[in-house]
Amino acid sequence: AIAYLDAQNRYPTVIKADGLALGKGVVIPENREDAVRAIHSMMEEGQFGESGRRVVIEEFLQGIEVSVLSFTDGKIVVPMVASMDHKRAHDHDEGLNTGGMGTIAPHPLFTPEVEARCMKEIFLPTIEAMKKEGREFRGCLYFGLMLCADGPKVIEYNCRFGDPETQVVLPLLDGDLLDIMRATAEGRLSDVAVGRKPGAAACVIIASGGYPLSYQKGYPIHGLDANGQAPGVTVYHAGTQCRDGQYLNNGGRVLGVTAVGETLRQALDTAYCAVKAIGFQDSFYRTDIGAKVL
Repeated sequence: AIAYLDAQNRYPTVIKADGLALGKGVVIPENREDAVRAIHSMMEEGQFGESGRRVVIEEFLQGIEVSVLSFTDGKIVVPMVASMDHKRAHDHDEGLNTGGMGTIAPHPLFTPEVEARCMKEIFLPTIEAMKKEGREFRGCLYFGLMLCADGPKVIEYNCRFGDPETQVVLPLLDGDLLDIMRATAEGRLSDVAVGRKPGAAACVIIASGGYPLSYQKGYPIHGLDANGQAPGVTVYHAGTQCRDGQYLNNGGRVLGVTAVGETLRQALDTAYCAVKAIGFQDSFYRTDIGAKVL
């Protein structure tokens, strides 16, 4: 791995654990020293367990990230509204990669023209290639894209809904989710309506201090009602525990505070208004979700 790094000699670079790592198995070293340290940490010290015993080294791409969750029955691809995730732990895209610190939808830069290009060059060729390999896929196919200067590039695929993308995508889905999922599984996706509601959605993650590294659990959470919710928003629980009627933090990403509005600005304002009233000891959140596209 280090020999390959030296042969490429190009920084920043991207080093990924080859297995599942809860969205945290990616390091973007700025120089050789940091890259070598990351490789030793993954492959020899077991930072990500067996998932990091092998690594993938990739070119660093510069651009705007787009997450496109889509339904496919192996014949057609029907994308839901595109969203934008924020992977780094802290404001201005600083800090370590995480499972996602917040999302917005729709993605303002994923225009109809860009979507049409992705359908022609990425979405449909992907399902056709899987069919040719005898692996026809039916379900939710997640396209992780980067909008670069020379066009959209594929960063990753996932055969599932994404977190925290789903929190902002499903509120804007116009259609019966159960009917859509059944049609997808039965190979008749073209028979059901899959639309997009007007408006926008935003999700802000409240995390435990220290995440995505070590953090303390068991702190009481304030600002939630008896059902774990707050006024004007939907609060998705990712890492909580309820003990004797009191919600406690019990994970790294603890809560996903999600709001819907007529505009992205309105959705973000509503989400952040709720976030400011919710918290626990050492909790933190990014204050710039969606800022780069407003």
